[in-house]
Formats: sequence, structure tokens, C-alpha cells
Amino acid sequence: QVQLVESGGGLVQPGGSLRLSCAASGFTFSNYAVSWYRQAPGKEREAVADISSDGDSTSYADSIKGRFTISRDNNKNTVYLQMNSLKPEDTAVYYCNARYYYKAYWGQGTQVTVSS
Repeated sequence: QVQLVESGGGLVQPGGSLRLSCAASGFTFSNYAVSWYRQAPGKEREAVADISSDGDSTSYADSIKGRFTISRDNNKNTVYLQMNSLKPEDTAVYYCNARYYYKAYWGQGTQVTVSS
């Protein structure tokens, strides 16, 4: 059974940090590129970070560049999103997406709330 399970979300104060995890099972994770997306209330889902299947290539949305870092450990079938200097506008549900050619899988999401 294919699964992507996000974890690590929560409530954090502005300027704080969180590390999200996306754990994969049921498919050959090391073949898949992975992206983190987020969706704030009333807004469209947006891509925030992407990492290639081998982890050698990453890209980021301008809104989070320099604050967030995506990484992966293919031995653990897990992708991470380290989020630093969090702002209230980072509040959203964060999803991971794994894709390989025509195949794509989504997790259920994890809530991140940045508020004092």
C-alpha cells in the first residue's frame, strides 16, 4: 500500500523553527522526486520546495528561499523540510508529493500555524 505520511507540524511563534518529515512506503522512493506544497485557508495550493530523486538538485519558491531547506534520506525513505525564521504568512497545511513519470502520490498534510 502506497503511503506518504507527513509529520512535524504544530504551533510555533514567529521567528521559530519546525522540521517537517514525509515518510514514504509502498513504492521505490529513491526513484521519485519530491516536492513540498502548502495551502493556506482560501488560497490555492502552492509548491514551496522540490528535491530530485538522488537529492542532488533542489529548488525553492521565492517566498521561502533562504529560510527553508529541503533534504532527503533515501535509506529512511524520508524527505524533510527544515523551516526557520517562520512568519505568520507561512501558516498553512503542508503536503508532500512524490512523482515519477506519470505516477504521483500525495500525503494527507500537516498543519503549521505561526502565531504569537
